[in-house]
Amino acid sequence: MDPRVAELPELPRRLAGPEPGWAESTDVVVVGSGIAGLTAALHLRAAGRHVTVVTKENIDDGSTRWAQGGIAAVLDPFDTPEAHAADTETAGVGLCDPAAVRALVEEGPTRVRELMRLGAEFDRNPDGSLMLTREGGHHANRIVHAGGDATGAEVQRALHAAVRRDPWIRVVDHALVLDLLTDATGRACGITLHVLGEGTEDGVGAIMARAVVLATGGMGQVFASTTNPVVSTGDGVALAIRAGAEVTDVEFVQFHPTALFLGGGDDPRAQQPLVSEALRGEGAHLVDADGKRFMVGQHDLAELAPRDVVAKGIHRVMLANGTDHVYLDARHLGGDFLSQRFPTIVASCLAAGVDPATEPIPVAPAAHYASGGVRTDLHGRTSIPGLYACGEVACTGVHGANRLASNSLLEGLVFARRIADHIAGDLPEQSEAAPATGDAWVLDPGVRPALQRAMTRGAGVLRSAGSLAATAGTIVGLGATRGRPATASWEATNLVTVAAALVAAATAREETRGCHWREDFPAARAEWLGHLFPALDGAGTPTLTWEA
Repeated sequence: MDPRVAELPELPRRLAGPEPGWAESTDVVVVGSGIAGLTAALHLRAAGRHVTVVTKENIDDGSTRWAQGGIAAVLDPFDTPEAHAADTETAGVGLCDPAAVRALVEEGPTRVRELMRLGAEFDRNPDGSLMLTREGGHHANRIVHAGGDATGAEVQRALHAAVRRDPWIRVVDHALVLDLLTDATGRACGITLHVLGEGTEDGVGAIMARAVVLATGGMGQVFASTTNPVVSTGDGVALAIRAGAEVTDVEFVQFHPTALFLGGGDDPRAQQPLVSEALRGEGAHLVDADGKRFMVGQHDLAELAPRDVVAKGIHRVMLANGTDHVYLDARHLGGDFLSQRFPTIVASCLAAGVDPATEPIPVAPAAHYASGGVRTDLHGRTSIPGLYACGEVACTGVHGANRLASNSLLEGLVFARRIADHIAGDLPEQSEAAPATGDAWVLDPGVRPALQRAMTRGAGVLRSAGSLAATAGTIVGLGATRGRPATASWEATNLVTVAAALVAAATAREETRGCHWREDFPAARAEWLGHLFPALDGAGTPTLTWEA
């Protein structure tokens, strides 16, 4: 396989910025404060390591707290790890790593119980047993949830409280990671970052560490419509690409089928409220403008089919009817049930002027979850010694071509623990950073809205050679617009970097698989059972390699 690389612009090998004006040291620096980052930090502290957690805004501002549905784990005595693995691999359409999936489903229940011991309180039945539900792609009730549809908020609360109780975990907030520091042997030895109000006027500094853990979350803000918060600008994946770490499967971006449709605003940082598929799991139906259900007959699970199937079904209806949304009808479930089981969703709907108890909810697909990212092994190690990754920034092999619903929080728990266990037994002495190499520059932050529109239009749910070529052309034009070092410029450069990687891989993968849908290649093809690795050469030119 010799994948064709789309015509894309040269990109920086480093982000331009002042030299670090301050520095500090720690055993392990964890970049990110969601479920993956905080879980890793807590386990590393339990192993006796000093930990610094760097978070982009406040500790609770990442994606974890927005997770509604829950955590998938085998906690029902009638369920089995084998069944959970089968559902996971079915969703992944041939690209899951069976060993990674096995680790997820076998270790998951223990990790969830550890989370409960930390203080996370999940919804329970009157007899005290855990209340389990189903979501898309699952053939058993195995989703634990909290506050009805506020699981992420409860998980974040419990982890944050546990971190606050440990005085040896230092949290640096309002900090944007810039680039990886490596020593003369190529081993990771720290990061550069920008902290508002810290040290020199510009705030750029360095944290030296014996190991670096990336837990920076996703890259949903590369699209105009996303369920991701504004901090999800692909910072970790872009850092890894610049550093030369292996990145893969970035073409597989899962679009959540049912984001609350708000009419299409112009805010390039907008976050679309999620309408969890748990609502469909409780019996809500997808309907067109005439009130007709359209998923029945398309899949044996109808509305609970895997997310890519549902997103495609919605898009077909939208294209056929010339509309920009469909509806989720939950009226038959009753207002009292909806308010008690889904208070967050009901509140979002009411804020948008929709009462789900009396009218259907307008919904449309939105970029939700990146199945690919920085490639890791079963211990969370990347291709750069000393650099680890977990959570949405990582490609552990669990998700393959499409994530199974509610496996993401579980993946963060399982692989954060695996990283901590490995670091506890293999942590070398601190080394010095080698001089930085490669051109350093940034893009103008004004490119962000045009990039997002182009990515949604040409590299979103619907893709083709023509649409991807047009998107690549837009990226080429935007890549010529240089800017000055600043937070908005660094974010814009990261977004263009991950967009270029995504478009290169999506152009090369001439098939439809999982959440990668090529209109011009509508079927999966056996010769594409493998992985694409976008990278930058020494001059910053995008490259692409293939591994079967």
